[in-house]
Amino acid sequence: MNETREKMNYDVVIVGAGPSGLSAGIKIKNLALKNNKNISVCILEKGAEVGSHIISGAVIETRALDELIPDWKINPPPGFTKVIKEEFLYFKEKTCFSIPNILLQKTIKNKNNYIISLANLCRWLSKKAEDLGVEIYPGFPAKEIIYDDSDAVIGVRTLDMGISKNGEKSDAFEPGIDIMAKYTLLAEGCRGSLGKLIINKYKLAKEKTPQTYGIGLKEIWEIDSPNHKEGHISHSVGWPLSNKTYGGSFLYHMPNKQISIGLVVGLDYKNPYLSPYEEFQKFKTHPKIKNIIKNGRRVAYGARAINEGGYYSLPKLYFPGGALIGCDAGTLNVAKIKGTHTAMKSGIIAAENIYKNLSESAENNKILLEYEKDFYKSWAGKELKKAKNFRAGFKYGLFIGLFLGFIELSILRGRSLWQLKLNHTDNESTEKAKYSNKIHYEKADGIYTFDKLTNLSFSGTNHVEDQPNHLQILDDKIPININLEHYGSPETNYCPANVYEIIKDNGIARLQINSQNCLHCKTCDIKDPKQNINWVTPQGGDGPNYPNM
Repeated sequence: MNETREKMNYDVVIVGAGPSGLSAGIKIKNLALKNNKNISVCILEKGAEVGSHIISGAVIETRALDELIPDWKINPPPGFTKVIKEEFLYFKEKTCFSIPNILLQKTIKNKNNYIISLANLCRWLSKKAEDLGVEIYPGFPAKEIIYDDSDAVIGVRTLDMGISKNGEKSDAFEPGIDIMAKYTLLAEGCRGSLGKLIINKYKLAKEKTPQTYGIGLKEIWEIDSPNHKEGHISHSVGWPLSNKTYGGSFLYHMPNKQISIGLVVGLDYKNPYLSPYEEFQKFKTHPKIKNIIKNGRRVAYGARAINEGGYYSLPKLYFPGGALIGCDAGTLNVAKIKGTHTAMKSGIIAAENIYKNLSESAENNKILLEYEKDFYKSWAGKELKKAKNFRAGFKYGLFIGLFLGFIELSILRGRSLWQLKLNHTDNESTEKAKYSNKIHYEKADGIYTFDKLTNLSFSGTNHVEDQPNHLQILDDKIPININLEHYGSPETNYCPANVYEIIKDNGIARLQINSQNCLHCKTCDIKDPKQNINWVTPQGGDGPNYPNM
């Protein structure tokens, strides 16, 4: 017997209270209020509160924020710090040197940009949205898409609550709610679980180059006053990564004697023994970094996958009944090392098109065709097009990639007539263990470097244990017969939270999944060699609890 499900009806439902989803909600409501119309908007957020699952470097270009909330500087988001000095460094194991500005593409420079906490920006935007009448529901993950008889999207269903590990309903069982809407916007962030389904169902990535990703690892440190230079930022390439591994670091001096420090590693690396987490820990042992964090203390940790494919990897942005916005679509500009502004702009443009359709009572106009056209005509679309070959250039190595990026963006200003392609997915790039060298990582010292479980305790991560595993293994034989046998169990290396362990019982190996550790970074969903791990949303509110990331 099917349980009775509550239904709630809205004009627009948005999945994800990140910068793109909140921008869309704010823009729709602003247009409706300006024109004396009533348009109902609901935002579902899987985190316990808005911002609790949001993590980024981050430096923001405020172009989209200026458009969305022109007077934001009167009462700015907390912690906004203007960039006053920046440097770009090349690291060797014991030394580093600054790369002259004349050799850097102009897009990477950060004049007039701000160091921010993206989590706090989203909390600030959520208040703006609620003041306009947007209904935001934290702790309500969207589990599945609802379709009508013509296969158009007509809403989403939230996750059933109170299901035990063995799939039985507990005394606390509550069926999910059907959120019905005329338009559904997917704003889940990178590798969204519903976005992935929609892209596959409607073949939105057909004839596109495969999306490529990176994993970003970040810590916040409180450091000594003499070492703190508020408003200073640095980026680097080079050590500890090899010249064949795409990636780089960031270090931003925030207010209150705090810095955010992190490493991004492209997930198309080949060696299955490489651990992005351990490479990040190694990075902090460099003399330049040690001198900055000496006598400091780490106060927060987290990790998240990011889209890096750019223009040629963007799927079709619309589908019957809705659209992909922000990093669900992959709008990050990797050449700028930032994507908040383009994510927000995609949400704004989608909102404008939805408002237009609803105002014209276009009951049959469920396709947001003009949204995609308008996005590519906007400054955001043009910006991504200019950087269209940037990421693919690094398939030839670090130095050739930097050179090609300089030619493409500084000399040709994005007007090249050729296309560089990344022709394989990140999981396909993983080589078998027999072709790879094992990597030795030093034991954590507990001062500058930390083991995964110790650092995990600084992420606020928590999952109720008695619930179905949200890390679904599609074929139980693959982890041992394929991953362990041929790839050296790469999931134990690429995961930044010690979720995956190989345990031997009486000499027989098995994969143990510590799902309670999961940071929701989605790396396993991306990098597993045989695409055998499917990340789905856990119980509402579970996961990390980022205070200032």
